[in-house]
Amino acid sequence: MALYTTIHLHNVAAGRDADYAAWFDGTHRAALAQLRGFTSAERYEVTPQQMMPDIPQPWRFLSVYDFDLPDPAIDIPALGPLVADARDAGMIADDETERLYTYRLFADWKASPNWQQSEPFSGVSIILANYVPGRREEYQTYYENVHSVEVINVPGHVAMKRGELSPIQIEPRRFCPGDQLVMCAQQTDDLPFTLRDFSARAGGRSPSGIAMQPRSSSASIARTVHYFSKVSGSRFWSGGIAYAGDLSVYPDKG
Repeated sequence: MALYTTIHLHNVAAGRDADYAAWFDGTHRAALAQLRGFTSAERYEVTPQQMMPDIPQPWRFLSVYDFDLPDPAIDIPALGPLVADARDAGMIADDETERLYTYRLFADWKASPNWQQSEPFSGVSIILANYVPGRREEYQTYYENVHSVEVINVPGHVAMKRGELSPIQIEPRRFCPGDQLVMCAQQTDDLPFTLRDFSARAGGRSPSGIAMQPRSSSASIARTVHYFSKVSGSRFWSGGIAYAGDLSVYPDKG
């Protein structure tokens, strides 16, 4: 068995938001439950706040499908017709933005003490990332041992999972800008604070006194970063900021 995640980046046709939401949490979920190896599906909407605001955000919505598969060559393509149902019904915008990418995960969620496992995620961020050619192992070591730990310990960030683009993809196949997937989960009702402190830690300016290590040169600058809030299932988070530390060091949070 192996863990796979398919991300569906898309826009919904004008006036069809309610139709799409009802389809996703109704007939679509029922059909997904019949797929071998299917474990979960959640839907997210792009947030006004972004870590890198100059990066385009062409997709309003992200759906995340998780699988534990015995034979991905057989089972991954089975998701295609189920997503096509929404396309055929005219619920997905025909604006050339739709993307379906499948990644084989290196492992399940890597959690920090911030994660309140009895509570839902408030959102996720994805990085469609790349490593510098010839430096794959250095990149993987940096992410696994250094950067993943730094990121998931930022207040509001709680877990990360990573993967590599699968040779098995779902139609319609389109160019993917990132061979590596970095997905980070959040539990926060103050995403702007989380983003500010992430940037402050990266620059060595956080009130916490925590400074991130310099970014590895094995990580390519060819990457896109996208933050989304959860809109399916348990969609509201009211637990403050998930942080297993002393918030009194932050003037606006103590």
